[in-house]
Amino acid sequence: MRIFRLFYIIFIALRFSLDEFILSHTRLKPLQSLVNGLLFWRSKEAPRGARLRLALENLGPIFVKFGQMLSTRRDLIPADIADELAKLQDQVPPFPFAVVENIISNAFNKPLSALFSQFDEEPIASASVAQVHFAHLPHGEPVAVKVLRPDIEKTIAHDLRLMDTMAWLLQSVSSEVKRLKPREIVAEFARHTESELDLTLEAANCSLLGRNFADKSMLIVPDVHWDWCRKDVMVMQRMHGTPISQREQLTAKGIDIPKLAVDGVDIFFTQVFRDGFFHADMHPGNIQVADDGKYIALDFGIMGTLNDTDKYYLARNFLAFFNRDYRDVAQAHIDSGWVPADTKREELETAVRAICEPIFDKPLKDISFARTLLSLFQMARRFGVIIQPQLIMLQKTLLNIEGLGRELDPNLDLWKSAQPFLTRWMNEQIGWRAILKTVKKELPHIAKVLPEMPRLAHQFLAQTNQAEQDVPLRSSIEKLIEAQQQQAIWQRRLVIAIVLLAVVEIVLVASTFFIH
Repeated sequence: MRIFRLFYIIFIALRFSLDEFILSHTRLKPLQSLVNGLLFWRSKEAPRGARLRLALENLGPIFVKFGQMLSTRRDLIPADIADELAKLQDQVPPFPFAVVENIISNAFNKPLSALFSQFDEEPIASASVAQVHFAHLPHGEPVAVKVLRPDIEKTIAHDLRLMDTMAWLLQSVSSEVKRLKPREIVAEFARHTESELDLTLEAANCSLLGRNFADKSMLIVPDVHWDWCRKDVMVMQRMHGTPISQREQLTAKGIDIPKLAVDGVDIFFTQVFRDGFFHADMHPGNIQVADDGKYIALDFGIMGTLNDTDKYYLARNFLAFFNRDYRDVAQAHIDSGWVPADTKREELETAVRAICEPIFDKPLKDISFARTLLSLFQMARRFGVIIQPQLIMLQKTLLNIEGLGRELDPNLDLWKSAQPFLTRWMNEQIGWRAILKTVKKELPHIAKVLPEMPRLAHQFLAQTNQAEQDVPLRSSIEKLIEAQQQQAIWQRRLVIAIVLLAVVEIVLVASTFFIH
């Protein structure tokens, strides 16, 4: 079966003239002419990015998902291809209700009717990995049930192996393709996809994000019904909202659109800098708006995390960029390890200035936050560093948030919204607030250790006193050893002198005997 699938992939690649990605290399030009002559009937009027997108759509949902992920790697692929791949829509035909019923029954060892009082046979959403149905729990609470596609793990594993094989072949025949590191891209896609194949992980992500926004003042996260969750089934609170892409309906419901755009930016920066845990798949299909103007988050399969070091240097980079302090931007890249430690700061500063100065020719509200970050990442790659995956996910999410915000409000000024947040966060990291935060964090440990302090102090003093008592003894032993060593030296010298005197005496006696 794998060989037939591989032949089909090759057929689709040739049909959409994707061979030009490889055969355009100088050494392969003659072969490209031959292929074009044999396949003269195919059309190449569409741009290369559009043809790649159409090919992925023909190859099926896993390849579509791969294209979606690839569109976020603007640090690796040309902009025209990334823009085209971003148009991919993951609209997959649903699998039959009988299969859904069988998966759920096997997961719980109970019939569907014993688990839900009502279950909609038609799915409300269908994607490449899972589909969602509305249902009611036995006590009547409305829920959304997410079910993994049957045999999806085998399908994904099969296609991933093929992708890796094709990536290996591509980088073997073209140095240009090798520079894009296709096998590393496939491996990254595999990591992201495998994390979506266990719905208990997604449920845990949903639960954590819900705790982080427990006040529900700006963001509503559905509650997880853990008793109804398994590896291939996830049950959560049903949400009621309007898709954020339906701007006219939101306006008709009296939603303050400019405020909605600003709140979206605030939610994103809160996730990133306060929690270090952010929704990394915030495209319009995963966001709804409640009738009171609050955001509703959906689909928690892909989440990003940042440690304190990443957060600090990210905020420092943004603020330094905002203040046109390119020297600090360069120094922050070196301090954070985003570029090699032996990088010359002056050269890096010059590169940063070349990127940033043209940007400031535009009005501040027209400057793309995400594309600025992307430019800095691309600059860092020229200095020999591979940007870490969590920062790539951040940049991808920031592109989504920025595009969404400006679609809602074309006059949205992300810098105006972000700068006070970043300044306040930095002050909390290095000012008196940081000291109070550290003390508060360490207070439970201090409270535990404090009652033990008298005993620990007594042990320390006893050990110190014993050490002081041991000093004279160690000193006496050392002096005795030194005296013995000196005595041994003099004994050796005396023996040598006696031997020498004996030798001299023998020589004198022998010489006298021979003279007489």
